This record gives sequence, C-alpha cells and structure tokens, in this order.
Amino acid sequence: MKTSLTAVVLAGPIAVVVLAACSPDKPTQQVLRPVRAVEVRYGEAVETNRYAGTVRARHEVDQAFRVGGKVKERRVEVGQTVREGDVIAVLDDTDYRLAVEAARQQLVVAKAQADQAESDRKRLQALKTDGSVSESDDEHAESGAVKSQASAEAQTRELELARNRFMYTVLRAPQSGVVTAVRFEVGQVVAEGQAVVSIANDSEPEVVVDVPEDHLSSFKTARFRASLGSAPDERFEVTLRELAPQAAQQTRTYRARLSPVHTRELPLGATATLIVEHALADTSAALIPSSAITQNKGQPAVWVVKRSNKEAAGIVELEDVAVHGYRNDQVLISGPASGELVVTAGVQKMAPGLHVALAGTNTNTTVAGTPSNTQVMEAAR
Repeated sequence: MKTSLTAVVLAGPIAVVVLAACSPDKPTQQVLRPVRAVEVRYGEAVETNRYAGTVRARHEVDQAFRVGGKVKERRVEVGQTVREGDVIAVLDDTDYRLAVEAARQQLVVAKAQADQAESDRKRLQALKTDGSVSESDDEHAESGAVKSQASAEAQTRELELARNRFMYTVLRAPQSGVVTAVRFEVGQVVAEGQAVVSIANDSEPEVVVDVPEDHLSSFKTARFRASLGSAPDERFEVTLRELAPQAAQQTRTYRARLSPVHTRELPLGATATLIVEHALADTSAALIPSSAITQNKGQPAVWVVKRSNKEAAGIVELEDVAVHGYRNDQVLISGPASGELVVTAGVQKMAPGLHVALAGTNTNTTVAGTPSNTQVMEAAR
C-alpha cells in the first residue's frame, strides 16, 4: 500500500513535465535595439557653417573736442545712455574767453578806422569840385576807405571764430546712444581732434563676423540665422548688409555685418553665433551625418533600415555608398535610394538582419518565427 502511494506521488510531476514538453512553442518576446536614423534626400543637401561673432552697433562714432585744452569736467561714464545735445565734457575756457574779448576790441578799432577813412573820403570828395584836391589824393582816400571797411569786416569774422572756439570747449553728444568708451580724465590736457568718447546707437544692432576666403562665394547667397551666447536656443533671422570688399591684412578674412530681419534689442558686445545654410549645387548627392559612415570590406557603407508599410521597426542591411566630400560634421554621399532611412547612431553595434526600432517608438515587440537580436549578434560573431 505504501509502494502504491509513492508511485502516484512521483508520477504527478512527471506528467506535468511531459505535458509541458508537448505544449506548442510560444512566439519569442524580443527587445528591439533602438536606433536613430535620417532620411536620404537627393537635391536638398544643405551645407551648414557656424561663425563666432559679436554684437555691435551699426553707427558708432568717436567724439573729440574741436579745440585743445585742459579737461575741467567729465559728465559721462561707460554704459551711460545719452541723448542728442547732452553735455559730455567741458574744457577750461579761460584762454578762449580772453581771445573773444581781444577779438571784440580789435573789431572796435577796425570799425573806428573804417569810419575815419569814410569821413576823409567824403571831405576830399567835396574839395575835389573846386580843384583844391588832386586826383591822386582822391584815389588814395577812396582806397583807404575800402581797405578800412574790409578790415572791419575781417575782424568781425575773427570775432565769430573766437566765439565758436569758445563754444567748442563744451563737448555735446551729436546723437542719442550708449557710451561705449571713455578715454580721458578730469585734469588731462587733450589735443584738438583727439578721440575721447565713443557713442554707439543701440537702436540698430548688428552681428559682425569674419568670413574666410574659401567661404566667400557661398556666403553671399546663403541663408542666415543667429543666436546669442546667453540664449543659444533662441535663433533669429538676419540679413547680410555689408561684406568687406578687401580682406584684413592680419587675418586675411572678410568682415561681414548682418542686421536682424525684424527689429529687436541686442546687447552690445554680446557673443553671437551665426548659422549659415547654403544649398549645394550637386543634386545627385545627399548630405547625412558623418557618424552614419561605416566600412564594408574596406569601402564606405551605411546601415539602411528596411521597413514595410512605414512601420516604426525594421531590419538593417549594409549598403555600399560613394563619398563625394565632407562638410564639417556631415558627409556627401550617393547610393541609397531616395527616402531610405540610414542609421546615424550605434552603427558599430549593427549586424545584417538585425531587427531595430526607430527612436521614440515601443521597443518591446513580438516577432514570431524570427531569431532574437541576441541570436543574430551571436551568429554575426
């Protein structure tokens, strides 16, 4: 009786194992390898270049005194906003005030001499009728009157010049803007025409970059966008306003100035990045990231994702390509059909026939009757 019970207990697990072995195979649950891919497009290749630049004002003027002298007052600082006509600095005007007074006195003398000469001329003109005055004396009187009158007029202009130079001792802002540089201090003696202050009109900012010689031809017909170092993700369109016709002697680059398409405020002196996009003339090649390039028997190749019905998963196949050139972090190729998806990340982990999922899709997919990714990788080894 004990032997029978033991046989029944042992037969139970054996039956379960036999039934499990006879059950039908379940489909393999795969975890597809996610990849990033780009679509191959011919005739739409765009070359992208980036240039480091700065924000500057379109109009920036160096201000200077029109006369020399010792600085008496300075009323501005760097970064200060000024309006047209505001006083920037004042020179000691003692000498110029004395010059005005001297010119005024000289004018008084010149007018007195002119009046005297005119009176002498009139008297001689009256005496000429009875023959008391010769023709020569009369001519001398006429000449003296003309010279005295001209001298008085010249002295009048001298007085005006002295007054103008006196007014030039006060330096005023010729335009509204921001003070970007101050090159003098109170007590300093400045020369006539010496630049002392720079004022920039901040209402018209520009992005200034230096363009290499080999990029010059494509730069003229490109599309431009820019961003600031403080906001790299905020891009705005700019247009080329000026391109230097001659290269700089030191750097052999060409200075370009670009203005925002839409009016906007930009901090002067800020760091800017100019993004230049230029359509390539070769319509038989496509531009893809250089990270997509791998090798097949020593020749350049790419991994192409073969899909059916535009699904978010597919099988990768290695396909040879022809490389036509490199553009920064991109490569110009031909070979794959237009619209094909090329793997751009993780190419070193690909294998022929490997099932992959495009980035951003569900990677847990059941594929019946096909080997798993692990099996394919093992087979590739």
